[in-house]
Amino acid sequence: MGGIVAADLKDVTIQLDGTLSFSKKIKDWPRKPLSGVHLFKKGDALDCLVFNNTVNLTLTSSGTGTLEGNGEVWWGIPGIGYLVRQENRPKLIEINYANNTLVENFYFHNSPYWTFNTHHIEGMEIRFSSINNRRTEKDDHGIIDMTAFNTDGFDMSGNNIWVHDCDVWNQDDTFCVKGTSNNITFERIRASGIGLTIGSISNDTVQNVTFRDAYMHNPYKGIYMKFKRFGLIKDITYENIVIDSPSQTPIWIGPAQQSDSLNLCAAHPCSLCWPTVPFAECKAPYNGTYENILLKNITINNAKHSPGVLIAHPDTPMKNITFEDVVFNNPGTKPFGPDYHCENVQGVAKGKTWPVPKCMDDQTDRKLNETETSSQKEIRNEIVFLQ
Repeated sequence: MGGIVAADLKDVTIQLDGTLSFSKKIKDWPRKPLSGVHLFKKGDALDCLVFNNTVNLTLTSSGTGTLEGNGEVWWGIPGIGYLVRQENRPKLIEINYANNTLVENFYFHNSPYWTFNTHHIEGMEIRFSSINNRRTEKDDHGIIDMTAFNTDGFDMSGNNIWVHDCDVWNQDDTFCVKGTSNNITFERIRASGIGLTIGSISNDTVQNVTFRDAYMHNPYKGIYMKFKRFGLIKDITYENIVIDSPSQTPIWIGPAQQSDSLNLCAAHPCSLCWPTVPFAECKAPYNGTYENILLKNITINNAKHSPGVLIAHPDTPMKNITFEDVVFNNPGTKPFGPDYHCENVQGVAKGKTWPVPKCMDDQTDRKLNETETSSQKEIRNEIVFLQ
């Protein structure tokens, strides 16, 4: 059963050689006691495994240690299961207020809810580990698989975190930064889910984050940055990334596209039904600020949707957004044609970037060559005139 909590560990190594499988008997799952009168509601399910206030903690295996969440019983019947339990499901592992942590050689399978969640971390390395949360073995994120809602991969919050040589296949954010965080690097990673994500951010500051050397096979979204409410996302780099056949928006920088209610078209703050359903809304929150965002050497192949969405509030436009060598091969054309949807963006496109967002200053090689050719023509015409 879940509800396992370890606190105040110092200089401890836990080695798991084999599989720790959490119970499928969810009616017997330990829960927080309810206060007041609740005729039908059960208490919130306790998380599977929690570490609090640790120093020099190592989670390792001599081979591959497996945490089996048996999430299928929590997800329930596709679609209906979410209506029954919503987000009252246990996280597979959570680490809070930890200094100097190493996690390696772990396999996290079918988490009931968020898979690997951290808060207030100071120094953490995660390596040679993988996450796999799916209903079927299909090689994409179809309607059935996507109903394993909220199965986030590595959700990181804190300072000085390095995640490398890891894989995630899930139905939500794959490698993600949440909460106030600084100096986080993800590199040499493979991911397929809703995106390489920052957010949802709400009254937090995220700074100095790098996603580098990544491959995404058949993801839902690709690069995904999102505000739920106000905050600051600054000094962010996505570099050397290949995205093959994303089924939805490949590049999204703006408000979180989500619903926090049973109404899936509710805008919190951007509707999941936007822009295809009439009257669906997508509005950037006030004071949700993006600054110094670099996308460099990004290749997107065979996107099924238009290249991207870039949306900021008119009072706090995006500042210093740079796309350098962001190249689409065979982009989709729905719902915005083979172009980006832009609102309140100050940025520049460089190198081989194509297509160029209309909201950006075009300084690409193609544009510079056209300008140079035009100047050469003017000089030639002037020579002819003088002759």
